Amino acid sequence: MVAEARGHALAARAAAWYSALSPRRREIVQDSALALGLAVLNLCSVLLYQSQLHPAWLAMFLVTVQCLPLAFRRINPVLALVCSGLPRNVYDHLQFPYAPLPLATAICIATVADRSRPWLRWLTVFGVLIGGAYSQAQPGHPQPYSAAVQLFIFGTAWTIGILNRKRRQYIATVAQRAERAEAELDAVAAQAASAAVTERVRIARELHDVVAHHVSLMAVQAEATGALLPDRPEAAAKSADLIASTARQAMGELRRLLGVLRGPSASAGKDLSERPGLTPAASLSRLDEVLDAVRAAGLPVTLMVDGDPGAVPAGIDLTAYRIVQEALTNTLRHAPGSQACVRISYSGGALTVQVSDSGQPDGDGRARGAADGAAGGAAGGAADGAGVGPGYGLAGIAERVASCGGSLTVGPDPAGGFAVTASLP
Repeated sequence: MVAEARGHALAARAAAWYSALSPRRREIVQDSALALGLAVLNLCSVLLYQSQLHPAWLAMFLVTVQCLPLAFRRINPVLALVCSGLPRNVYDHLQFPYAPLPLATAICIATVADRSRPWLRWLTVFGVLIGGAYSQAQPGHPQPYSAAVQLFIFGTAWTIGILNRKRRQYIATVAQRAERAEAELDAVAAQAASAAVTERVRIARELHDVVAHHVSLMAVQAEATGALLPDRPEAAAKSADLIASTARQAMGELRRLLGVLRGPSASAGKDLSERPGLTPAASLSRLDEVLDAVRAAGLPVTLMVDGDPGAVPAGIDLTAYRIVQEALTNTLRHAPGSQACVRISYSGGALTVQVSDSGQPDGDGRARGAADGAAGGAAGGAADGAGVGPGYGLAGIAERVASCGGSLTVGPDPAGGFAVTASLP
């Protein structure tokens, strides 16, 4: 039991030592074990005939030493073949009988075919043919049997080496293809993740524009309704109707946006008649709806269009629409009682959108409104008189313009008030 336990411990220690080796050192250990095993086999094959070998020690030395170069066959295959073949030729030259099979030389030949460059392989073939012919020309080799056996052994070894090289090349090619495919999948996944982030930002921007605009209008009209009651019930009723109309428009916009998002998956397998109706996409062609809404909320707005619209890309069209909508919403929130002007110009391959207002009529102009608007847009917004909380108005406009490669100018108007000017290519 003690000996068995020691044997297990020794085997475990050897396995741990072998596992800790690098791949190159493992190859050396494997080849060294092969060299020693084959040397012992060759030595045992001539021990029975040592009485017929003169001198016996030299014959045993030659059959042993021709196997030792196998230890470095994968480090330098050609040198290992030369060091293995020379002792074999010396053995035949001294006419020692009972020569063992040249397995060590054959293994070296297979290694050369597997791991050497093309010119070295053909040079090795030429050298092996010369060495084999010299060895077969020595006495003691029955012909053509001996030559046929040698040719079969070395030819088989050469074929095995070539096939193994082809197999390694194929495995390397498959591994490279797998790595490229994995890299492509990672790239696609990264692009999909980036596209998802971009789409989330776009959706958030759309939701902000829709909700902020309509909720601002409803907040202004709700305050107006409270101020009109009970002295002016008819005006209050008109303001309440405007709140309801604005709420329906907001719901329509949200339904359109969410319907587009859920359409491909949610409607799968369902009858198209069951899908809710979608309102047309926002564009400058529907700008009158925004203008009518803010006019009804008490903000006088004039529209001026210069140039021929031509064919405007959908993304630029939507961006221009949202800029006007957000700028008018900010004017309604931060400069109540002012007048606004929307100017749209088509010229020089660019679409220029300018929304300006006259400033608050309380005497301080648009300075305070500009400061409030800039803070509300860039830093998250400040609470305004309409009761609407923090927003991202100007920041959203800046993001939209930047995504289109345009330029944006925001600040006080020299004529008084505040102006938002965007140039979209």
